[in-house]
Amino acid sequence: MGKKGGKKEKLEEKKTVQKESKNSKKQGAGSSFKCCGIILTVTAVVVAVAAYHVYTSVFHIPEMPEVDLDKWWGPNETKETQDTSVRPFRILFTDAMQEQLVKKFEYHRRLTKPKSFEDTAWTYGVHSQALAQFFAHWQFKYSYRERQKYLNQFPHYKTNVQGLDIHFVRVKPEVKNVKVVPIILLHGWPSSFREFYDVIPLLTTQRPRYDFVFEAIVPSLPGFGYSQAAVRPGLGPFQIAIIMRNLMHRLGFTQYYIQGGDFGHLIGSIMATLFPNEVLGFHSNMPMTLSKPAFYGTLLGAIWPTLVEPKYPEKLYPLKEKIEFLIEETGYSHLQATKPDTIGIVLNESPVGLAAYILDKFMLYTNVNNKYLPDGGITNHYNMTDLIDNVMVYWVTGSITSSMRIYKELLSGVEHTLEQIPTPVQTWFLNFKNEIFYSPEIFLRWKYPNLKGMTSHDFGGHFAALERPKDLADDVFLAVKTFIK
Repeated sequence: MGKKGGKKEKLEEKKTVQKESKNSKKQGAGSSFKCCGIILTVTAVVVAVAAYHVYTSVFHIPEMPEVDLDKWWGPNETKETQDTSVRPFRILFTDAMQEQLVKKFEYHRRLTKPKSFEDTAWTYGVHSQALAQFFAHWQFKYSYRERQKYLNQFPHYKTNVQGLDIHFVRVKPEVKNVKVVPIILLHGWPSSFREFYDVIPLLTTQRPRYDFVFEAIVPSLPGFGYSQAAVRPGLGPFQIAIIMRNLMHRLGFTQYYIQGGDFGHLIGSIMATLFPNEVLGFHSNMPMTLSKPAFYGTLLGAIWPTLVEPKYPEKLYPLKEKIEFLIEETGYSHLQATKPDTIGIVLNESPVGLAAYILDKFMLYTNVNNKYLPDGGITNHYNMTDLIDNVMVYWVTGSITSSMRIYKELLSGVEHTLEQIPTPVQTWFLNFKNEIFYSPEIFLRWKYPNLKGMTSHDFGGHFAALERPKDLADDVFLAVKTFIK
């Protein structure tokens, strides 16, 4: 009995231990499961919060910046005597100016000038031989009297806006019983109002199948050419957009269309964002946005290019090559954004130096492959006289320094804020093959949700109005016809 009882007790004890072990394992598994659940929950919350933070950071639409329509950019002492009349203006190439150029040309001719390396084309900058040809054309073939007459073929005016005398060309169409719509044409750097001279007649002439025609307003941006420069810091694209809007109001236009490229694109976009009830439509030949969705989306496209840009992936990718190109070719913009007055002093000392600096931009931005050609490909796209006209605008007015300050004022930050605010105005983009600034349509539609169309060409570059005036004018007519429907 004793042995049997002992065995029985041991058996029961063994069962109890096994049972307790199972229960312990179950409790342990349950605890582990609960712990994993807590960790997963916390992780999910953290990821969700991070995702929400990223989403709001990228897609958050900031408040519209305050707009001061009367901010004064001229000398304070002129406030009481401001002349708001619209005054006729004429461009003059004076005898004194020509004599000064002759002296500077002679000094340049006598200099011992360094020669470009053989077989480097424009990869080191402006090629000495190409510049020599340009200089010879300027010195011996450029007729100041004829060019003065050419530049004055359209009516010029000045009027004081917010303390600055703003120069502009205004051309009214000679038509009857046709709707006339106003359009302001905005240039960038280093171009000028001169860039639009072949476009103006095309826009102000009635066309078959179009029941409207344009009245063209072509201003010189403040600090560019014949428009007065600000006497204090802060006049960036945001503030220039307000001045351009006030100019249109001064001329009696409370509703109007806008066309622009380069800084003209940025200023026009800001005008459309700030004054959507006034801007009837915005046309740009620089399809670009610097919004956060565009920035991060472009980075995403480095992994899968055709997901972001199925039509023209070569315009953005390989991203490494594009970044390397920008680092190599946009050093001038960093210089102008930090020390514009320093480089301005240098350029104002030499007309040939000024021409070389400007020519380099026209060469590259017209077609990046031009840098591999000894002549820079300049005469493949422009005639030298037209390019000299543009240089003369800067030289005669001594405005290269004040024009470059726009790069420094761009760093204020308000323009970046405005890039994050969708523009409700009807918009149309013209995409030329060699335009170096580009954003895919998916990102353009975030910034411009009322994008009506986008024309693409397998030719053309950055300075569209000067290089491809007919194609630009054709597209403006097409866009506005669509806007009016």
